[in-house]
Amino acid sequence: MVFYFTSDVVAPPVTLFMGNDKHENEDLIKWGWPEDVWFHVDKVSSAHVYLRLAPAQTIDDIPNSVLDDACQLVKANSIMGNKMNDIDIVYTMWSNLKKTAGMEVGQVAFHKDKDVRKVRIIKRINEIVNRLNKTKREAFPDLRLERETRDRLEREDKKKLVREKRDKEKEEEKQRKEEAELRSYATLMKKENMTTNQDGNDSDDFM
Repeated sequence: MVFYFTSDVVAPPVTLFMGNDKHENEDLIKWGWPEDVWFHVDKVSSAHVYLRLAPAQTIDDIPNSVLDDACQLVKANSIMGNKMNDIDIVYTMWSNLKKTAGMEVGQVAFHKDKDVRKVRIIKRINEIVNRLNKTKREAFPDLRLERETRDRLEREDKKKLVREKRDKEKEEEKQRKEEAELRSYATLMKKENMTTNQDGNDSDDFM
């Protein structure tokens, strides 16, 4: 089971989501998208909350209001973190999550610590948490199918771009050849390059 929340602090609204338990967290880790940003309370057990960025967006493009929503949601879904003030929330791109065979279910590390961001949360803001909880919905998505569908569509888009680029290059090459032929024809038709009977090139003049 995956819980989905709608953050309407931006337009269009964005979706935050998290697993029901460590087993769902494991599936979210395995079948995450390159566009996913992962959030967790630093050094304390908590839910794994995700934000899915739009294509071409980066982690630097997350609005502060959305960042606040994600961090408050993580804090509220941490047994210890929810009771604490002045805690840090860490977040990074899904692709930076590292999973090894010896790790427990739902446990992760990072490929590059320098790519992990950190934000300090002073206290729980009930207004934000209550607003998000009102949008909460449960679903049982096929995470593998969603990821495979996403990858297939990406491959198709790349193939389309390659075809369009190839077709454009062919059309440009065709235009270049046509322009070269026109320039060549125009040169031949210049007066100085044309001959007349007066030039001694009369084909009926026999010796």
